[in-house]
Amino acid sequence: MTGSGLHDALAGAFEQQRERLVAVAYRMLGSRVDAEDAVQEAWIRLSRQDAAAIDNLAGWLTTVVGRVCMDALRSRRTRPELSYEDRLPELVVSVDGGVAPEDEAMLSESVGLALLVILDTLTPTERLAFVLHDMFAVPFAEIGEIIGRSTDAAKMLASRARRKVQGTPLPEEEPQRQRAVVDAFLAAARNGDFEGLVRLLDPQVTWRTFHPRGVMTTVGAAEVAAPVLRGARAMTSVLPVLVNGEPGFVAWGANGKVLGVVACTVVDGRIVELLTVSDRKRLDTMGLPARPGSAR
Repeated sequence: MTGSGLHDALAGAFEQQRERLVAVAYRMLGSRVDAEDAVQEAWIRLSRQDAAAIDNLAGWLTTVVGRVCMDALRSRRTRPELSYEDRLPELVVSVDGGVAPEDEAMLSESVGLALLVILDTLTPTERLAFVLHDMFAVPFAEIGEIIGRSTDAAKMLASRARRKVQGTPLPEEEPQRQRAVVDAFLAAARNGDFEGLVRLLDPQVTWRTFHPRGVMTTVGAAEVAAPVLRGARAMTSVLPVLVNGEPGFVAWGANGKVLGVVACTVVDGRIVELLTVSDRKRLDTMGLPARPGSAR
């Protein structure tokens, strides 16, 4: 086979692995763009290798992508000025019931906002061990080779990560039930119904607000309901949306400018997690739907 033929064969074999590699990298990095970059880096390294010396291409590529992702996560931790961006999961916002074709791949890979937030609290090695073993069934022996640890050490890392993740709330399977809860939450907020809001919130609900100065976390139904009522007074238009497949809404103020995006995780008829983005710079890059009644 000629050099060109070898390259084409290698490229074809790599493309067969691309979708899986992007899925691994997305769960590691929480960003579709960063995941694509990690996989592209793996291709660059592969193109410089003697392909004949690689016995297991899938395993080799998983190792490279895993190490690239760990390096990226470690770089984030050493650059505190990036902490806000890195702690905010990548959000795909679409009108409820109308997901754009270009967003379908992203949504199919999404693992829920609550889980993405928890994954960001893990160390890079914990995250790699958990993602590869619990989500992609990679043997611990292979994970150990990727991170330069023993098989037993890889098991311990995954176990430690699993304990941190176990408390993550999982949304109900029925989208209509989730939407009904969020719609009732919105109605109570706009009607100034404090007691109604508290009934719709889990007693230990967690509300994370991402704004230009960082992240603010509020825990507790009454503690969340009070500022929600204050914020609702500024909302003049609201549009139900899906945020990474979970129900939420976009709110606009009297001046026609977007106030923020809110995503909700609903479990057993109550909201257990709220995530709000109010950073104007970030909102401007999210490609949000048009305000109801406005023309683009």
